[in-house]
Parts: sequence; structure tokens; C-alpha cells
Amino acid sequence: MKDWKIILASNSPRRKELLKMLDVDFEVRVLSDIDESYPPHLPSAEVAKYIACCKAKAYEDSIASGELVVTADTIVICDDEIMGKPHDEEDARRMLRKLSGRTHQVITGVCLLALKDHNLITKSFSVRTDVTFDILSDEDIDYYVTNYHPLDKAGAYGIQEWIGCVGVSRLEGSYFNVVGFPVQRIYREMKNFCK
Repeated sequence: MKDWKIILASNSPRRKELLKMLDVDFEVRVLSDIDESYPPHLPSAEVAKYIACCKAKAYEDSIASGELVVTADTIVICDDEIMGKPHDEEDARRMLRKLSGRTHQVITGVCLLALKDHNLITKSFSVRTDVTFDILSDEDIDYYVTNYHPLDKAGAYGIQEWIGCVGVSRLEGSYFNVVGFPVQRIYREMKNFCK
């Protein structure tokens, strides 16, 4: 990967921190006004990958030869309801009440885009993790929402925060995927992509 300039197409502090853990040099480049809508008939499990690919498509006209753009999108699914970022604190409480005492899925879609020999090449994939929450009391939910303000997080929670410590009772799959960036899979895919 040393011959490639890696571009992280995200302002997420969690994604920046996790990509740094891979000991690769990268720069952050974020475009505004990317359409993150998706077709209503699209299966829930495909939405994150679809949005990650839409984000990558927005960079097609602006990347240079030798640049590798990494885009991602994370969603939470419970009972086939896609839970994105909450609109406000009441929406965050509603989401957490729904997740309480249940298992849900966290899916991160990732798209790699590069310009190689004047050709655009892409690779997309998604990673799923099943997360089970213990029963959360209204007091727990109020405390978390009031003190941690999870309005920038899919499903209204960050597993790396207080709610993850006291609420998550079981995890099947990648922990880092739940944080929002499945770095083990991304590292493997970037290595193969850059050959």
C-alpha cells in the first residue's frame, strides 16, 4: 500500500482513529452534499454498502492516479427497521428503548475506489455484527442520552462509550465494525486491492 495515497472520505473521528491504528498514511478529504438516499425496495442488509458506493461515486471525477479513496456507511437494523442517526434526543431514546433486551445487527458498507492506469476500479463489501443489549432502564437511557449526546451515531449509541460497557451483553462479529469501521477486513481488502 506504500505506493498509494490513501484518502479517507469521512469526517468521523472514530473512523480516523481506527484507520490510524493500521499504521498507514492517509489524508481526510470530504465532499459535501452527497446524496445518501437509497431505493425503498433495497433489502435492509444492502443499504450500507449501497450508500458507501454512492459516496465513492461522488469522488470519481476528483481523484488522481495512485489515489485510493475509502468510503463507509454504518447502519443499525432491528426488526428490519434501519436506524440511522437520531433526529433529536427523543428519537435517540426511542431507538435505545427498541434495542433494549434484544439482538440487532450493525452493518458497515465499505467501498474502495482507485484510479489505476487511467481506469476507475472499485471494490465494495459489507461487514455484519450481531449485538445483544441487556435490558436498559429508562434511567440508563436518560443518563446516556443526556451525558453522551449520541446524535451522530447510527442506532443512537457508541459501543465504545458508557452504554456499551453497561448494556452490551453479547457480541458476534467485529467489535470495530460496531464502532463504525471494520478495520481488519478493510486492511485485508486494501492490501489485495493495491496489488
